Amino acid sequence: MSAIDVSSLHKSYGALQAVDGISFSVKQGEVFSLLGPNGAGKTTTIEILEGLRQRDKGDVNVLGVDPWKNGYALHKKLGIIPQGFTFFEKATPKEAIQYYADLFGVKVDPSEILKKVVLDDAIKTYFEDLSGGQKQKVGLSLALVNNPQLLFLDEPTTGLDPQARRAVWEVIRGLKKEGRTIMLTTHYLEEAELLSDRVAIMNKGKLVAMGTPEEIVAQHGSGERLEVRGDRKLADYLRNDTGLIVDYDGNSLVTVRLREKHDAVVALESMDRSGLDWTDLKTRRDSLEDIFIKLVGFIEEGGGIKEAKSNTTTGGE
Repeated sequence: MSAIDVSSLHKSYGALQAVDGISFSVKQGEVFSLLGPNGAGKTTTIEILEGLRQRDKGDVNVLGVDPWKNGYALHKKLGIIPQGFTFFEKATPKEAIQYYADLFGVKVDPSEILKKVVLDDAIKTYFEDLSGGQKQKVGLSLALVNNPQLLFLDEPTTGLDPQARRAVWEVIRGLKKEGRTIMLTTHYLEEAELLSDRVAIMNKGKLVAMGTPEEIVAQHGSGERLEVRGDRKLADYLRNDTGLIVDYDGNSLVTVRLREKHDAVVALESMDRSGLDWTDLKTRRDSLEDIFIKLVGFIEEGGGIKEAKSNTTTGGE
């Protein structure tokens, strides 16, 4: 059964088609990540799902209701962490939870919620005195006050150091084990790959890939490769000697594409026969970040965007 169903969703702002006919579903109990560069249409899509923005066309069903027509009732079932979450500086995590509980009209035990997000050691610390990771955990704790079925986490680890980021990951994994559905947006491709059951990559209002991280890599990746440090002469020799597809990046990286495992042995024997220098032998597969760059042409850096460039030359294709 699906927690979210989206069919032919459209939203435009004047001449700008922010969301251009996308369709997807999110299963109950899964972590689903929506990825894309700034301006891809992610925020508009999420706001429509949350019932904060009206769509132009298409069908949207969230937890069995239309989020725009039934927003008030739906919000009681949602947990939301907005991008750049913050709170009253002189409030403690316990006070923040009690404040939200009063807004929702529910009774909660703040200490139990803070224990769940591993923040029980800072229950009486002012928000302004918390670390970046602890502040994000306050956001997570507030998103849990109403015992939501579905959580929207918008870049929950942006700006955190690696240790704090991993601490938030563990909290998200714990929420998934409880059976909660989580929709995640993030600039960190490694984060999406580690946490997500399925991923959708969005660009210019359209979905350009969707599936498990493994399915996306298998469908759009270049397969397994053998990499060594060498020069153009080595690349040319390997290409001519083995008949394999060999790439050279114009600097010092020689890449041999492996059709099957035995091709690695063929390439190694050829390098040995060549008599040419080479170092740093390794094999690798594409990561989700590699596919993101390939499909979108951009890589996120610290919340911004940097155009991905390549000067790789390829032979044998």
